[in-house]
Amino acid sequence: MTNRSPKRTTNGTPRARAPRDREADADAAAPLGASGKALMILELVSAAREPLSMAELVRRSGLTKPTAHRITAALADMGLIERDHWKRGYIEGPRLIKLALDTLTAAAPRALRHSILRALSQEVGETCNFGVLSGSEVIYLDRVEAKWPLGLRFEAGSRVPAHASAIGKLLLALQPLEQRAEIIAALPLVPHTNRTITDVARLSRALDKIRDSGVGTDEQEFIDGVVCIAMPVLTESGDLVGAIAISAPNARLGLDQLLKFAPALRDATTRMGATFRLDPEERRTPAPARSGGRRAAAPRRASGRAQARAT
Repeated sequence: MTNRSPKRTTNGTPRARAPRDREADADAAAPLGASGKALMILELVSAAREPLSMAELVRRSGLTKPTAHRITAALADMGLIERDHWKRGYIEGPRLIKLALDTLTAAAPRALRHSILRALSQEVGETCNFGVLSGSEVIYLDRVEAKWPLGLRFEAGSRVPAHASAIGKLLLALQPLEQRAEIIAALPLVPHTNRTITDVARLSRALDKIRDSGVGTDEQEFIDGVVCIAMPVLTESGDLVGAIAISAPNARLGLDQLLKFAPALRDATTRMGATFRLDPEERRTPAPARSGGRRAAAPRRASGRAQARAT
């Protein structure tokens, strides 16, 4: 093998290496290919409790700044990450969120969580849903229909308006107050029945009551003749990962009667929460306070930032 001496300038001193060469050396030292680096960026963004700046991505990933710029630009072009409008950092993009939701929806019938939902439905005799907040809507990740001739027919993956559903109002109520105000100000408060709340101030007051009680309600606000209650699903660390709801035709059960199922619903949410765990690093590190300094009294923010996983 021939050992090549470094190229020299005309005065005999070694020629400085170009920045691109140094970047290539730095990235080549990492045991990751391009796909591995992209996956690392996605994991960092998904696990972060706050939008990540480029400087923070570089620091956490160990990549050079040009490489981090190149990868984040490619991921943003694909819709996997995007810039947060308020914090000016990177957050999950719509395509990444859809991928996660599709995975959860497809896996739900095979998971322990589905058996918990099925057991609750059998106990109370009504339809039960597990859902998460996505923008202005709630997405049902799993659902068990009651065996009644009179009932509702939705599939897992169905979307319902957040402002007119028990799960949606509950999850909105438990957001940090400053963020909640921003969200509901931007919500399209479309009426679905004559009971739908379409006024921002009135919705805010309703969310305050739900925040205090810990129970979301829908009294024929989305569909005439249908009532619903919901409670949050929390991890053992108090992170909010979604909510479970019980719904029934008002002709069979009024809202007051449905609320009698609250103990069974609470037990199901506790068991559901136990199926989630946080990464070891998340367990060791307390969640930083968000801007504005206020958060929901008991639960922390939904797990898009907490990276909750099935055990």
